[in-house]
Amino acid sequence: MTAFGPSVPKATRVLPAQNVDPARVVDAVILDQAQRWAPRGERLSVKGLRFALELAEPTHLRMGDALELEDGSLIEVVAEAEPLVEVRAVDAAALARIAFHLGDRHVPVQLFSNRIRLRRDHALESLIAALGGKCAKIEAPFDPEGGAYVEPAHAHPHAHPAHSHGPHTHGSAGHKHHSET
Repeated sequence: MTAFGPSVPKATRVLPAQNVDPARVVDAVILDQAQRWAPRGERLSVKGLRFALELAEPTHLRMGDALELEDGSLIEVVAEAEPLVEVRAVDAAALARIAFHLGDRHVPVQLFSNRIRLRRDHALESLIAALGGKCAKIEAPFDPEGGAYVEPAHAHPHAHPAHSHGPHTHGSAGHKHHSET
């Protein structure tokens, strides 16, 4: 019996897209970027199946991955289209400069060879324009880069001689630094 009731099937395992057997896929679930990080909660599939997502730890679900139900059947993960800004620049150096400024602000971005995608934000769009970038509002799946601080549990302690992060925050990245309370 799950926290969601005795008749709600559980999904406790993720299969990466390259390991998914299409013959076992019985349904799909459409999730936005934030939902693809949540390890627990009730979900509703495209065909109307309610199931409990009960992963042992946060896992970044990607487009094409599958959630394995208790009976062995699979539910394919589909990335939901979200309101985004697609950034382009006159050349690779200008795009890299924009990426640097976004990274300096710890903005989640999805990188492509000739463009950057990020969530819509008027202040960031103004910054991008000031840096010479062109912004186009789009609706598309969002799969940002992982980065060093995406995992809810950071992989190493911060008080070691190899390097120092200095006091700073990462918004909702799930950890604190040095003197933060």
